[in-house]
Amino acid sequence: MQIHVEPLAPGEERPYPAQLPFGRHFASRMFTQRYTPEKGWHDARVGPYEPFSMDPAAMVFHYGQEIFEGLKAYRRPDGKVNLFRAWENCLRFNRSAERMAMAQTDPEEHFEAMATLVSVVHESVPSQPETSLYIRPTMIAADVGLGVHASKSYLHFIIAGPVGPYFSDGFKPVQVYVSRDLVRAVKGGTGYAKTGGNYAASLFVAERVRALGFQQVCWLDAIEHRYIEEVGAMNIGFVYEGKHIATPALSGSILPGITRDSLLRLAPDLGYTVSEERLDIDEVLRDIRSGKITEAFGIGTAAVIAPVGRLGDENGVAVINNDESGPVARHLYEALTDIQYGRAPDPYGWTTLVEPWK
Repeated sequence: MQIHVEPLAPGEERPYPAQLPFGRHFASRMFTQRYTPEKGWHDARVGPYEPFSMDPAAMVFHYGQEIFEGLKAYRRPDGKVNLFRAWENCLRFNRSAERMAMAQTDPEEHFEAMATLVSVVHESVPSQPETSLYIRPTMIAADVGLGVHASKSYLHFIIAGPVGPYFSDGFKPVQVYVSRDLVRAVKGGTGYAKTGGNYAASLFVAERVRALGFQQVCWLDAIEHRYIEEVGAMNIGFVYEGKHIATPALSGSILPGITRDSLLRLAPDLGYTVSEERLDIDEVLRDIRSGKITEAFGIGTAAVIAPVGRLGDENGVAVINNDESGPVARHLYEALTDIQYGRAPDPYGWTTLVEPWK
């Protein structure tokens, strides 16, 4: 793929504050390319981060044909930059595109686009503790006109920006409320695709549980309203007796998280056993109250690991590990982030070194 690159001039990159909120600051460059049936993907470029114009009748606004990804680049102690498992994001992007009847990208070209953008905005990868460069590839339907059918043309763009921890309180337990009536996704639907509609569908319940004093929603399956699927926008894991980690099995309605997959591969090498299974919410609540479950945590790119301190529903609240972060969550978090930041060897081949643009 030929990418036209407009490199940054010296001093052009945007300054960012020492205390970085998540998702509020963006690098001065972005990647864009367009797709039409006649030309395929074309006009690939890294240019200024700027608004783009779209017709009010563009199909993305009316029928929700849209997908995105999320991944990070990390500043190493030696000043170099690691991309983490970007290839997996390219493959998942295409699985989402297929489900949403959208044009697929060439994974190697998509990877090249992300690496090129990170190379150009290399100075925007922050170096403060617990910070990173968050990367957001997105594709939207660009055809103009009303009528429900798949678009023929698409805009693919990638933005990036320096971020701090997803939760401003850092590595502190979050409070989670079980949604027993409303659901996020159903098997056979779009739950495994990373498309905006899944997240829009979660907002009503998310606002409702915040009003109750909780931070995240525990989603159950849409058929029996019984089996745990996700927590907020993250996968979830439960620690049994400090030794075994169980996470809901992928069902078609659960996003196949890349951080989830990383921890399932990493945890056995750290001395833990792991399983993917159907987790009954009532059994889980009983196991928390009996002490059999000693920890729980959300798993995702943005937070990496988010300890869960309380799991509540209309019948009360079960407190996990005295509402404190536990040793297993901390062990996994440190082991994975040490690989991501280049503080430890990467025996899995997950990281890719990105050099500054020259």
